[in-house]
Amino acid sequence: MAEEPQNPPPAEQVLPVADPLPPPQPQPEEKAAEAEPAIIEEAEKAHEDKISVSVSFKEETNVVADLPEAQKKALDELKKLVQEALNKHELAAPKAPAPEPEKKKPQVAVVQEKKEIEVTEEEKKEVQVTLTEEKKEVQVTETEEKKEVEVTEEKKEVEVTEEKKEVEVTEEKKEVEGTEEKKEGEVTEEKKEAEEVEIWGIPLLADERSDVILLKFLRARDFKVKDALTMIKNTVRWRKEFGIDGLVAEDLGSDWDKVVFNHGQDKQGHPVCYNVFGEFENKELYNKTFSDEEKRNKFIRWRIQLLEKSVRSLDFSPTAISTIVQVNDLKNSPGLGKRDLRQATNQALQLLQDNYPEFVAKQIFINVPWWYLAFSRMISPFLTQRTKSKFLFAGPSKSAETLFKYIAPELVPLQYGGLSREAEQEFTAADAVTEVTIKPTSKHAVVFPVSEKSHLVWEIRVVGWEVNYGAEFVPSAEDGYTVIVQKSRKIASTDETVITNGFKIGEAGKVVLTIDNQTSKKKKLLYRSKTKATAE
Repeated sequence: MAEEPQNPPPAEQVLPVADPLPPPQPQPEEKAAEAEPAIIEEAEKAHEDKISVSVSFKEETNVVADLPEAQKKALDELKKLVQEALNKHELAAPKAPAPEPEKKKPQVAVVQEKKEIEVTEEEKKEVQVTLTEEKKEVQVTETEEKKEVEVTEEKKEVEVTEEKKEVEVTEEKKEVEGTEEKKEGEVTEEKKEAEEVEIWGIPLLADERSDVILLKFLRARDFKVKDALTMIKNTVRWRKEFGIDGLVAEDLGSDWDKVVFNHGQDKQGHPVCYNVFGEFENKELYNKTFSDEEKRNKFIRWRIQLLEKSVRSLDFSPTAISTIVQVNDLKNSPGLGKRDLRQATNQALQLLQDNYPEFVAKQIFINVPWWYLAFSRMISPFLTQRTKSKFLFAGPSKSAETLFKYIAPELVPLQYGGLSREAEQEFTAADAVTEVTIKPTSKHAVVFPVSEKSHLVWEIRVVGWEVNYGAEFVPSAEDGYTVIVQKSRKIASTDETVITNGFKIGEAGKVVLTIDNQTSKKKKLLYRSKTKATAE
């Protein structure tokens, strides 16, 4: 049965996703250099306002009872159509038609031809009898006897032919019966497969988790039921053709582990996936990925495998998290003139867009070039409010701060301004971080009260640094002496990423950290501490 034509995805899924790196308009270098600071400042200011709006955006509910009546009706209608499609086996993999049994040619014509030849011989003998009157009686007798013999033989041949026909009919009947039995077996098998159609490990019609799946397809098609059904059919077919179940267990290597990776979750519990386009500046990795079609296809399979595993780890209960956050790092992105990269990226994005609907809660673009910020402002009027709430752009100076709006600093990777790193450390993701904004040309003091016989450990980071940092211990006793733990020194942005200090304390007091911001820009300060037991 011919499929209905699939509607093109809505604009919110195409403009920023399918083509995430639109080419900048060519400008003279001097004009571009002049325009860059002003555009960045203006665009980032606009996005600061957008951040506050986007944070309050609430995802649509997946609890059926809470849906608007029109959406409930659309869901019920889609469930009926899906059930009909399952009953008609329209979602099962198409099977190759069984070959028709070869029909044997009837032998009736041969027998008849033989009869005609025998009759001709009989007529010839009768003519001979009339010509020889003297032997008439003898010849007639012989002819009659011969006729009787020939009739008997002819009868035998007819009987044999009829027996053979009966045998052939019986065999043909058996073949037909066997074919019918085989067809019945295939229909039963096909019915069984259709009834067990699953996507991401969830049956299409089973329980409330199935409703969550169907709602994703409905939202992707603006609650147009027939379009959503067509999308479901296409997705089921694509998953079988692409071999998704086998792909999940396939070993595709670790070449791209730094290009796309999952790391932690946001403040609402969404898993976070990072896409680092700058990794393709590495020529060896670029050639290993895009130098020929086979390598490009392998990269696409790897990317889909990663997403499939991420999706399967989600909880599809109506009140659970069933979407992810995408962070797209555009720093040092390869030139857009590299056609292989552009084609492979767009191909992967198209597959993800067509077959993984409504799985992105938010798209955050960081380290965005000035021209991209300008472009985002240009297309903003053409996007729906729902789309605008999902997409966010931040230039290099605002990237860390933007991430912290959605992701706790202790879960943001080190390279993006956070405190999460793979190497062994004193602190883990369970140790919460305090955020403080230090105003321009001002000092900020962090105080850690301590008790006797303790070992205090702390960790501190200033995004962008360019500040003076020092630490000292001040005892509670009036006659005590202040101890310099860390002599004040200036830390440049290229010096250190995170400072971890510790101090063993033998009396009550406090450790005071001083951060002196002498620049004209505000700074983001991150810190945390813990007390470790000391031996008596």
